Amino acid sequence: MRRPSLLTRFFCLVLALVVSVQPVAAQSILRDAETEAFFADMSADIIRAAGLEPRHVQIVLINDKEINAFVAGGQIVYVHSGLIAAAKNANQVQGVVAHELGHVVGGHVIRMDEGMKAATGISILSLLLGAAAIAAGAGDAGAGILAAGQQAAMGKFLAFSRTQESSADAAGASYLSKAGVSGQGMISFFKTLQNVEFRYAIPQEDSYGRTHPLTGERIAALQDVLQKDPAWNKPTDPALEARFQRIKAKLKGFVSDPTETLQAYPVTDTSIPARYARAYAWHRSAYPEKALEEADALLRAVPHDPYFLELKGQILLESGRPKDALPVLREANARTLSQPLIAALFGHALIATEDKANYAEATRVLKAAVSKDNENPFAWYQLGTVYEHDGDLPRAQLATAERYSLIGQPRLALQSAEAAMAGIPQGSPDWIRAQDIAMASRNELENSRGRR
Repeated sequence: MRRPSLLTRFFCLVLALVVSVQPVAAQSILRDAETEAFFADMSADIIRAAGLEPRHVQIVLINDKEINAFVAGGQIVYVHSGLIAAAKNANQVQGVVAHELGHVVGGHVIRMDEGMKAATGISILSLLLGAAAIAAGAGDAGAGILAAGQQAAMGKFLAFSRTQESSADAAGASYLSKAGVSGQGMISFFKTLQNVEFRYAIPQEDSYGRTHPLTGERIAALQDVLQKDPAWNKPTDPALEARFQRIKAKLKGFVSDPTETLQAYPVTDTSIPARYARAYAWHRSAYPEKALEEADALLRAVPHDPYFLELKGQILLESGRPKDALPVLREANARTLSQPLIAALFGHALIATEDKANYAEATRVLKAAVSKDNENPFAWYQLGTVYEHDGDLPRAQLATAERYSLIGQPRLALQSAEAAMAGIPQGSPDWIRAQDIAMASRNELENSRGRR
């Protein structure tokens, strides 16, 4: 087989980078109330140090084993589950988030067009000059011009990408300093990445041909600056670190093969993270009684913890005991002030009892959930279900339109929105919302036809 030309490789690289920063519709986003609360608390000071408002910045967890994090426009940082698994402590995750905020503040996703235009300009010019040389009879010279131009284009774009990464590193280090957060986590996580590179025999001699500087170069550029910072030896808040170890174990139990989880957290380990991981592993393995034993042990260790209550309620609900789940989920909902994800689970349990006496409470709980977080398809599905039980079909169709819109089904969203508009009083807030969904869905369908 022939090796792809430098031009082909350049455009493949650009395409890969563009795809990597697209919204994560095709990837599995993991929603968890405890994890999202941890992300918000551990990053708030760093976000402020970056000159941003914490309530406007999201940190989103993606189910992907790769050790990675990225931004894709806007003020959203995407973190792979593999990064949480690889991180040894909360401070390492703070270092990663600080770096990604450097990309956000620097507008690097938007500015990627600059690098692409410069590189493409070089490539097109070399094509024209090479073609002219070939047409004039200088075939070898024309081929040389083409190869040199394509090599220069690729080098130009890669250099642009490396500059952005170095800029994000420096910005991230400054945000950590301003926030009074130790930079040890940033340096130690880079060393973790370096060990992975050594393991896979990734060349370390030259950063040319790479989108990122060599990890060793990044460490060398930052270590002296961060070590001189007053916060270098500042320990992480023990409560924050304990929360990180909890969510790391919880994530392991949720995304990993149960056998692997039980090997990593054997029954001889009675720590809170170990019990947390095993509870999810047993639940996923269809051993509800063993899962409940672990959940009860967690609640004995930390009575009334809302996330342990949520866990116990989820196990009861999903093992066919919705009535037993109600008291613990009601308490979890109250203790988190109707956190939307927990409220949606509680609403689901109320509906699953099939007791009409619970439907009014389910309606209140689910409406409160979507008013706080209207981007939860599961909550909209449950709200649509309770509307249907109550005989309110137009609002059930509106809830269905909301759900289809969120999961990227514009045709079904349009159908449901139009059906809702037919039964809801014209000009009312719900009718206007259905109209908005219908218009957005039509535009999306028209745009998708135009791209074909």
